[in-house]
Amino acid sequence: GISNPLRGLGTIRTAFLLTAAVLVGILLGVVVFTFGYGGGAGYLGNDPQTCNQCHAMNEQYNAWSKGSHRYVATCNDCHSPHDNLFAKYINKADNGFWHSLKFTTGDYPENIKIRGLNREITEHACLYCHANLVSEIEGTRLGEHTTKISCLQCHSDIGHLR
Repeated sequence: GISNPLRGLGTIRTAFLLTAAVLVGILLGVVVFTFGYGGGAGYLGNDPQTCNQCHAMNEQYNAWSKGSHRYVATCNDCHSPHDNLFAKYINKADNGFWHSLKFTTGDYPENIKIRGLNREITEHACLYCHANLVSEIEGTRLGEHTTKISCLQCHSDIGHLR
């Protein structure tokens, strides 16, 4: 008989799909295990203890617990967007990924610095909660009409009293 040259392609396709399914399964398994082991579900809430799960955040957590904001604000109140629930959880996922990666690899600085986007989010949080207080003084610097005054420039230690 005449052999079908396309018959071997079905076997190759099946082997490829099986290999891809196994790799996706392994990846999902690692993600689910890591999420569970790292207490990932806690990051969906607002408990400040969650942010202190890794020792890299001890200084920030201890400083927050000594400051006046501990009575009125959690980590998310200052470090997550207020205006959009989707943006809040995208931000939390982004920060969670980078925190997890840096903690897992040990590649985080001794003195943790806030990233630019997170600085903007925190600045908006200051204005969100203190709008009635700063509405009269919010503006630009004298002579620098394009640069807004930053709350964090003078009040960087307010949320994390040192």
